[in-house]
Amino acid sequence: MNWYCDVAPDDPVHAPYHDDEYGVPVADDVVLFERLCLEVFQAGLSWKLILKKRPTLNAAFADFDPVKVAAFDDVDRTRLLADPGIIRNRLKVDATIENARRLLVLQREHGSFAAWIAAQHPLPKDQWVKRFRKTFKFMGGEVVGEFLMSIGYLPGAHREDCPAMGRIRHLDPPWMRAAVEAEPTP
Repeated sequence: MNWYCDVAPDDPVHAPYHDDEYGVPVADDVVLFERLCLEVFQAGLSWKLILKKRPTLNAAFADFDPVKVAAFDDVDRTRLLADPGIIRNRLKVDATIENARRLLVLQREHGSFAAWIAAQHPLPKDQWVKRFRKTFKFMGGEVVGEFLMSIGYLPGAHREDCPAMGRIRHLDPPWMRAAVEAEPTP
């Protein structure tokens, strides 16, 4: 997604996400869940639309607290599908609620969503996609790939000459560590 480095810096909607979040390693389960859900909502739509709707999505989904979202019921589902501030797609809303429930299972089994992700690493993208499809709902290749790039588990978020890449490099994202570990020893 190297084109993002060209268009984002001058865009008031894209720039903050591009500069401060995209590709930055994340270990907080609430942030991870929000990022996963935003990618689900983005499927088939523009990322700019999702970034514009991010505040209303957060408000509608209890700031993406997985414990709260997992407790959503039919009343909440009806409320969400009537909310013009979000993406009112029944499949995406249902996937978000179900994914919160599945995330809670991962937390019980692995200590955290972040720990589950770390335990899978490193995998090639196609294996990541299979793992996410087996574990969560509404997981296509783009959803999984963008999610993992956004949290530092897959390369490609930024060009090498992008100033954001320079900042991320110092954070030692998992994809960089995997690349170093995979280098042949002389």
